[in-house]
Amino acid sequence: MTYQQMWRRLAQVYDEGEAKAIARIVFEERYGLSFSDLLMGRDAEVPADETEQLALRLERQEPVQYVLGRADFCGRSFRVTPAVLIPRPETEELCRWLRAEGRWLMADRATILDIGTGSGCIAITLAAELPAAQVTAWDISAEALTVARQNAALHHASVVFEQRDALHAPTDHARWDVIVSNPPYIIYKERETMERNVLEHEPHQALFVPDDDPLLFYRAIARYGLQSLKSNGWLYFEINPLFADELVHLISTMSYHDIEIKADSYGKQRLLRARR
Repeated sequence: MTYQQMWRRLAQVYDEGEAKAIARIVFEERYGLSFSDLLMGRDAEVPADETEQLALRLERQEPVQYVLGRADFCGRSFRVTPAVLIPRPETEELCRWLRAEGRWLMADRATILDIGTGSGCIAITLAAELPAAQVTAWDISAEALTVARQNAALHHASVVFEQRDALHAPTDHARWDVIVSNPPYIIYKERETMERNVLEHEPHQALFVPDDDPLLFYRAIARYGLQSLKSNGWLYFEINPLFADELVHLISTMSYHDIEIKADSYGKQRLLRARR
């Protein structure tokens, strides 16, 4: 199957531009063919049986990252499976913010906890780029932790992975300098506006919270931080813009200060930090 044949098939379920982009990613990532190679007809040399299987999965709107088994994040390639969320640009912005504001972490053996690590993309990025820090990552899913450990090995990153439930955190005292998290924050009412490829393929446990308690994980993590963060330690969150004001109020009533909201590249209130 050629690039043109693939994107024309995918155009039955995606708009033409997206279909072309997905097909191009497949031929570039799986077969190492540049766009110039495609124009020269070198895509005719790829195995027909394999491309047929890839096309069938993509026609079912399975995300191309799961089909290929990898996704890019902060300049690194991460293994992804349906056990973990696909890393997104908004989460890259969270890492960049923490790195930029936390350069002091480079000088000390600072302790960082990533709650709900999934693929490990946040924890591994921070471990790689803040090498003096001691990074720990939690997830409730054993399957997700398997993927995260594979990614840590791939990038030679020193991260301690633990299977923990953020809603039932241990009793820790002054253990962390930073807690960072991209927890579940989408309410079920938002399902109507979400893409089918997300709803049908990405893990719901990592996406959704009850409609009547959208701050469920933020409340639990912030409560844990009251005891487990060191004096002047920081919380860094990726957040749902719909509940940004409510979250600021919640955090402020829990005695956190220096609270700041940061917009993402789309202008949405997507990131929050606060000092213990």
